[in-house]
Amino acid sequence: MYAIVETCGKQYRVSEGDVIEVDRLKADVGAEITLDRVLLVHGDQVQVGCPCVEGASVKAKVVDHTRGPKVITFKYRPTRRMRRRVGFRHSHTQLEILGIQA
Repeated sequence: MYAIVETCGKQYRVSEGDVIEVDRLKADVGAEITLDRVLLVHGDQVQVGCPCVEGASVKAKVVDHTRGPKVITFKYRPTRRMRRRVGFRHSHTQLEILGIQA
């Protein structure tokens, strides 16, 4: 059984026991959260929502808050002698999927 959930404007395909990495959520490590925006549930039969499946939810546990790799942005304009170097790291939350309720 798997489901497609939407969180932070992105969609993820999840099964029970999966660990996914989503954008940073305001939740403590070890807290259980419920993802209510379930777009599709595939079990014995396929349930497709319009836009969400009624009564479906996914329970998840916050495992860790991490940061992604550093991305370097470099701008260079030779005629103006301009150089600009900026680094950025994105914040992530790791979720462990506990169960899917359809």
